[in-house]
Amino acid sequence: MAEILSPCGSIQAVEAALGCGCDAIYVGSEVFSARQNAKNFSYDELRQTVEECHKNGVKVYQAINTLFFDSQLDDVVNELKNACELGVDAIITQDLGICYLVRRLCPTLPIHASTQMSLHTKNGVLLARELGFVRAVVSRELSLEALKTLCETDVEIEAFVHGALCMSVSGQCYMSALIGSRSANRGLCAQACRLPFSACGNGSCDLSLKDMSHIKSVKELEKIGVASLKIEGRMKRPEYVAAATNACRLSLDGKEYDDGLLRAVFSRSGFTDGYLTGRLGRDMFGTREKEDVTSAKDAFPKLHELYRKPYKRFSLRFDAVIKENEPVLLTATSSDGVSAAVYGDKPEKAINRPLTRELLEKQLSRLGSTIYTLDSATCQIDDGITVSPSALNELRRRVCEELDSIRTSSKVKAAFTPCQIEKPQRFWAPHQSIRLDLSYAWQLEGVDFDGVELVSLPIAEFKKLDRISDKLSAYMPRFDFDEEKTAQLLSELCDKGLRHITATNLSHIYTARGKDLTIHGDFGLNVTNSYSAQLLSELGVSDVVGSFELTAKQLCAISSPAAMGAIVYGRLPSMLTVNCPVKQAVGCKNCTGRLEDRTGRSFEINCCDGYVEVLNSEPLYLADKLSDFSALSFVTMKFHKEKPEEISQIIKDYKLKAEPCGKITRGLYYRGII
Repeated sequence: MAEILSPCGSIQAVEAALGCGCDAIYVGSEVFSARQNAKNFSYDELRQTVEECHKNGVKVYQAINTLFFDSQLDDVVNELKNACELGVDAIITQDLGICYLVRRLCPTLPIHASTQMSLHTKNGVLLARELGFVRAVVSRELSLEALKTLCETDVEIEAFVHGALCMSVSGQCYMSALIGSRSANRGLCAQACRLPFSACGNGSCDLSLKDMSHIKSVKELEKIGVASLKIEGRMKRPEYVAAATNACRLSLDGKEYDDGLLRAVFSRSGFTDGYLTGRLGRDMFGTREKEDVTSAKDAFPKLHELYRKPYKRFSLRFDAVIKENEPVLLTATSSDGVSAAVYGDKPEKAINRPLTRELLEKQLSRLGSTIYTLDSATCQIDDGITVSPSALNELRRRVCEELDSIRTSSKVKAAFTPCQIEKPQRFWAPHQSIRLDLSYAWQLEGVDFDGVELVSLPIAEFKKLDRISDKLSAYMPRFDFDEEKTAQLLSELCDKGLRHITATNLSHIYTARGKDLTIHGDFGLNVTNSYSAQLLSELGVSDVVGSFELTAKQLCAISSPAAMGAIVYGRLPSMLTVNCPVKQAVGCKNCTGRLEDRTGRSFEINCCDGYVEVLNSEPLYLADKLSDFSALSFVTMKFHKEKPEEISQIIKDYKLKAEPCGKITRGLYYRGII
């Protein structure tokens, strides 16, 4: 049966999740958690939580799922050490650097690939398996059919079934960072997308989606092989956790649930299942209204009742042996196979009423304050003896506590082996060659490519070319709806002489296997430390564009066999979405090609093959700052709709290190992220 995975941002939320029948919870400690604004857990609180959950037969997954910097290596190592000591059942991580460290420090610690890794295709899941991930938390944007394909792999698939729905594909949103240095990849998203971003200048919220809810479809998800049904919401109140967990439990058990209560506790103008069913568009969008807030207050008292008493997780089979002149023996076996036995005092001679099977079972059935119910009771009782009700109650209490203790202590903890983590070595020399990322084949005409090392072009645009030069690289789709079709096109291009591929997702590394291709890693791989770059090098990646959320100093300090580069020009992709905000607002025929925020800034839309990028309002310009990137192997310029003559001029400006003119941004290279 698929597990119900509940979000817990506090001890109170843990109580709510356990009381409503979750099978597992996910939590974050006070560091490296993608929900830094949640209360989160201290070491002692996490220890108590693990013990309580394991007593209940519930698993605990710890989210260590933010990107880290080289300067934080010791803190990350300590966090992994704590996870092993505490006995968490798995960690959830986004950063390949953490995967690299787990391999060396605690290889038996199970790791789950966070949804921030943007895994959404079969090859991405297969590469995750190769890296040692036992589970992939896949992108929220997948249809039922797409999920079914991923479930055919031998990797556990975890899918979100309820909660907040980001407009951007998880792990590919940089809007909050670019606007206010609060990085979603560091757990501090300011949710700028919930503010007005309008396609037609009317102040509408065209980047704000309703919350998702697939709870009515959990049986179908279980049927296709989804291993874990994940509820979003570590920053939500315990009442929300209770409502969502309870609804999932009922639906998975084939029972009706109160959708109205679920809406009341938290929604944004209702719920959507648009991605799962393939019904994208206007109905998926919504905001938090006054009525949504008011209804939540009325729902809280009813929700408290859901977890006021322990959830009955296991049934018990009791076996009592009550013999004259021998200590009473009570054995209990729970439905999960755990067995325990306790001894009591010797029975007494019955003065009025001897002990019978019926009286014994009545006392043993009083399990109200425990997680158990009575299945059956067998007994061997000599004639003419009795045991007081208080003594039987004490035996029942003790054997239940012993079951709890055995269940808790039997969990095997991953071993942590301290060792010196050496910083990866750099085998390349800085020379800062120029590379270009173009959007269209027509941009190749008339451009002076003298001194340009590599030109990336969307793979679909290669169909428009008569020949493939040695300088061209196939820029792979950042979100791929038909991976087999893309792989087939890539093979055809290789036959025509293609020798380079720009991997925008981990899946492309797997897709490129067996082909005579040099793999270049793009910014979407989110490399922020030397250890993630090292692991990519081990996977065959030649070089990597570092995350543009790093400062110039941090980026230049990364050391690995994979050569490092930086984006130094262009409108940075602040968001990747498969639900076009302009299309749903005004339709493709009336496309404005841009969004306007509440300050009047304009964000261009880059329409790609089935997905769109929301581009930053001002272009990044660093021609006069290139000396700050002198330690890198290459710099990349990204072009959207620039004409060939404009591209040639910008290349010339960068060669001359010209001062900027007009509105520009320096990005995050000098202010960094929190």
